[in-house]
Amino acid sequence: MTRIIQIQIDDSEAPPATAEMEQERRVAIFDLIEDNSFRVPGRDGQPAPDGPFRLDLCIRERRLVFDVTAEQGDKVAEFHLSLGPFRQVTKDYFQICQSYFDAVKRLPPAQIEAIDMARRGIHNEGARTLQERLEGKAELDIDTARRLFTLICALVPQG
Repeated sequence: MTRIIQIQIDDSEAPPATAEMEQERRVAIFDLIEDNSFRVPGRDGQPAPDGPFRLDLCIRERRLVFDVTAEQGDKVAEFHLSLGPFRQVTKDYFQICQSYFDAVKRLPPAQIEAIDMARRGIHNEGARTLQERLEGKAELDIDTARRLFTLICALVPQG
């Protein structure tokens, strides 16, 4: 499978991130670039485009936009996904992350671990939702989907 070598996030329309969420985002970008699996299938009888790819993520007209280009800058694909399927899982993810960040400051390790397990479960649900929404458009493994879900959370309006 091919891979993503660069990712840009246009969060100009998003509310400011907390310090904790900004750190999660930096880690997700680093981990994503280090290890990911991202393939755009061929369409209309054409072969699958070769990677590696550059990915720009943004919200445009209340839709999540994946703008995929080749390493040299040639347009490969652009996907527009409804935010609807992501709203509840991102809301749940933000709530559990806040609980986790609060717990780290004041609770014993066993309770922190329980909250972290719940957080990972919601994170996996968001990754699976992303994989489902990209079906037929892009193929990505669960670890890549998890990291992209973290970055999507930076874009999706809460509330």
